[in-house]
Amino acid sequence: MTSPFAERMPLYTDRIQQRLDEILPNADTAPERLHAAMRYAVLNGGKRIRPLLAYASSECLQVPPESVDAAATAIELMHAFSLVHDDLPAMDDDDLRRGKPTLHRKFDEATAILAADALQPLAFTAISGDETLSAAQAVDLTRLLAAACGSLGMTGGQSIDLLSEGQPLSMTELEHMYRLKTGALIHASVMSAAYVANGITPEQKRCLEHFAQSLGLAFQIRDDILDVEGETQVIGKPAGSDERRNKATFPALFGMDAALARCNELLRQGLDSLKRLECDHEPLQWLAHYMVDRAK
Repeated sequence: MTSPFAERMPLYTDRIQQRLDEILPNADTAPERLHAAMRYAVLNGGKRIRPLLAYASSECLQVPPESVDAAATAIELMHAFSLVHDDLPAMDDDDLRRGKPTLHRKFDEATAILAADALQPLAFTAISGDETLSAAQAVDLTRLLAAACGSLGMTGGQSIDLLSEGQPLSMTELEHMYRLKTGALIHASVMSAAYVANGITPEQKRCLEHFAQSLGLAFQIRDDILDVEGETQVIGKPAGSDERRNKATFPALFGMDAALARCNELLRQGLDSLKRLECDHEPLQWLAHYMVDRAK
């Protein structure tokens, strides 16, 4: 399915790539090995889905891209941090990420931990150092990102995920984990433009909130489905790796038919919320389909 936003996507991916390249320390700056590892973790491929969500949301709300550059950069840095930690032997113990050696395999485990640790404060630096944001906007975006990544967000979801291996979770419990582990950062991506928009109504904000929450769940369930069906280039795992680790996933707990049905239902609910935005929601609508209907 083609769309005007799809045609602009390469411009946005180039834009965020440039921002990331600029904010990351050069590999020849001491400590060189640490900085080389940070650049490898961030610049080593990826679809930049979360920054694209921020830019798509900015288009819907008529926010200039300059106003969401900082949030898009910070969110992608935080996403890269989470992937490095997810891959570690103490976590998912993966050897490949996007078809290339994971950071701890390319360098070493200690360097991977330190590189991920350094990406976190760099993310907040991206927001606090952006001169296009007012002080109030910078504070709001910092709070949004911190909430998305803390113990009540992405990190908490990862903790639940590790503790749930081999456990018969209910659908409510599983979706709660997904809302934290995957959905929280997707929610922050969509809502970042709302935090810098002028004149956004409470109803528009509620619609975006529901859309973001539905999309985050649908995206993770689709990831589960792809892990069973074949290699997923989004997270770079061999087919069925979740199953081999006895992880709690939607297909494992409820079957593929239920997973597909729930994924489609969540997408429909999210798109229904977009229709109530009273603005041009085509960018977010197209990107939602792109994320949930993907085959890899």
